Amino acid sequence: MKPRTMQRWAPVVTAAALLLLWQLVCSVFAIADYIFPSPLTIAQAMREFAAPIAEAAWKTFWVTLLGFAIAIVVGVLLGFLVGSSRLAYAAIYPLLVGYNAVPKAALVPILIVWFGIGLGPGILTAFLISFFPITVNIATGLATLEPELEDVLRVLGAKRWDVLVKVGLPRSMPYFYASLKVAITLAFVGTVLAEMTAGDSGIGYLMQTAGSQQRMPLAFAGLVVIGVMAMTMYELFSLIETRTTCWAHRGTQGD
Repeated sequence: MKPRTMQRWAPVVTAAALLLLWQLVCSVFAIADYIFPSPLTIAQAMREFAAPIAEAAWKTFWVTLLGFAIAIVVGVLLGFLVGSSRLAYAAIYPLLVGYNAVPKAALVPILIVWFGIGLGPGILTAFLISFFPITVNIATGLATLEPELEDVLRVLGAKRWDVLVKVGLPRSMPYFYASLKVAITLAFVGTVLAEMTAGDSGIGYLMQTAGSQQRMPLAFAGLVVIGVMAMTMYELFSLIETRTTCWAHRGTQGD
């Protein structure tokens, strides 16, 4: 089997082995479903509650994407501002680091007071938790532009704006896609967190309700759905990255 084929199937084999081990542990030790459900029990719960799970998943998905879209716009603009100026980098970057250290769960009660129960806290939490990686990566890509390259472009007549837009931004694309893959998973975390605290629908609300009723298979089914959605978006951005920034991955194509 070729190395690339092995790499493609490695996650599937690993996941299958973990599921088998999980099922064996639950069966051998006779662990009750309300404590730690087995994969088969979770699959049964997903089949039994397919309709409400699908409805909740769709709600969580589009709320997450809406917050994530706002995060992309704000993250790119703020990252461009921070990365294009040394003064802005010195003034704003430490504040961003301090903001990122604030537990986002602590912000949800504030968002509830401001926007009430419903969609607002979910969208805003997804945005607040996911724009930071995008901002930092765009800023890093611009701020680490080689001085020698910039000097050559200046000698050739390029202005600062030309260097940033025509060289800096394209050079930052690998950083940008890397941040998207991280940020989309964080966005799902933010949405579910808000739904569990301030939501009236969605996967987070479904999991909170199932947990309070000790219906652990249904709660774990929600976790599976969130994981699948996050992995799907991650792979989508990986595919787009490979197609649009192949020049940055030429050295790894044969691995």
